[in-house]
Amino acid sequence: MNISLLKPLFITLVLAGSTTAVAQTSYLESVRVENRAVEKAGKEVRVSMDINLDGLDMHKQHTLRLVPTLVSADGTQDLPLQPVEINGKIRNKVVERRIALGKASDDESIRLRRTNGKPQTVHYEAAAPFRRWMVDGRLELRADVTGCADCREGSERLLTGTVLPYTEPTFLLSPFEQPAEETVKRRSEVRTARLQYRQDSHNVLSRYKNNRAELDKVFASIDAAKSDPDLTITGIYITGYASPEASAAYNLSLSERRARRFMEYVQRAYPDLDPALWHVSWKGEDWEGLRQEVEKRPGLLKQDEVLRIIDQCSGDPDACEERIKALVPPEIYQRVLNEMYGPLRRNEYRIEYNVRHFDLKEAQELVRTRPDLLSVAEIQKVADSYGTGSPAYIETLQVAARTYPDNRTAQNNCALALIEAQEYTAAIALLKGTTDGALLNFLGVAYAKAHQYDEAKDAFNRAKEAGYAPAKDNLQRMEEAIALFN
Repeated sequence: MNISLLKPLFITLVLAGSTTAVAQTSYLESVRVENRAVEKAGKEVRVSMDINLDGLDMHKQHTLRLVPTLVSADGTQDLPLQPVEINGKIRNKVVERRIALGKASDDESIRLRRTNGKPQTVHYEAAAPFRRWMVDGRLELRADVTGCADCREGSERLLTGTVLPYTEPTFLLSPFEQPAEETVKRRSEVRTARLQYRQDSHNVLSRYKNNRAELDKVFASIDAAKSDPDLTITGIYITGYASPEASAAYNLSLSERRARRFMEYVQRAYPDLDPALWHVSWKGEDWEGLRQEVEKRPGLLKQDEVLRIIDQCSGDPDACEERIKALVPPEIYQRVLNEMYGPLRRNEYRIEYNVRHFDLKEAQELVRTRPDLLSVAEIQKVADSYGTGSPAYIETLQVAARTYPDNRTAQNNCALALIEAQEYTAAIALLKGTTDGALLNFLGVAYAKAHQYDEAKDAFNRAKEAGYAPAKDNLQRMEEAIALFN
């Protein structure tokens, strides 16, 4: 891919470091750059231009040294090219004498004498290894003027314009989606009650250890749902779990008894609630929960072996526990028993309820405090009220995406808004864990626009594998655009 910029219409002259009168050193305002071209050819960048000296009136004792220089867009990197040395009448004789005597510096400069008042053009060509920082950079003519006895008379810069411009490809994105209205807004809250029981007991003792605080939290959550005029409770579900010590059969029975007693205890506090709303179930030993507890403790001796026993446990949990007990040293099992079994002995309760619909003003308040009570469609209306693309619009769509991470429409609209606002880092953070084809395509676009091209390629390929056809076209567009960097 060859990218070139020809015949710039505007050239800017900068005078810097002058030590004598401006009239003596301001030569570049009389120099014209014509037919300029900067092209990438393979691994090289090639520069060509005509340096027109027709209007240049050189002091006879002066040398004007022009150094075409490629400069990065941010000015932090540059690469000087072959210099052009233009000498006045007397200065040219001095240079020729030095060359004859072998005293001239060997820097491969292009040297010429300026004959004032006559047409004179230098056709300049140079090549250099391509570097990525040159993309969207610029080409400068840097000039130093020296006089008799090699005294420096000043320096100037001629800005000739940008080089190797990078053109951002136009990517295909899935459009905005209007969220579907929820006819009935069903919601639920899952909480855990970790009550302490006397050994072999299933009775709920409110004054035993920390039980009072645990029960207060249960009552508070039910009271909050029950007293909220926006909610209608449709079910309270209680599930009992046990830890693996003792036999699996015994622990299944124990988790049942404790779950039932827990439900009966709480139910007595709410005689006005329909008994049909209460539901109880039990799971016995919680090996999945045990795995999570073990993972939280990387300092556990032989942690990988404990996890492997748990992962391979199927059909006979009692044998699995015996394998953990048999680990050496015995302190491994003691730590599992003392630290990791406790959190497994619990009752989980889920309160299900229906939520009424809210008007725009109500939704604008709730989006800041209880967005989970709003539907995606209601949150979208709040966002729309702030104006598409505004900061409040984007922030509100981010609330929708965080509140409903499994809602594809919420993720789609938020990703689209973030990319259109050039908030690529936020879009990447939002979409990193997605497996949806259209959302993976958004992820690829966000990576590409953030110039993370390897990650973009991976995301586009995963989007294709997930069945999102436009990702193939986006990958091709990106690869064609970044061919300039190769």
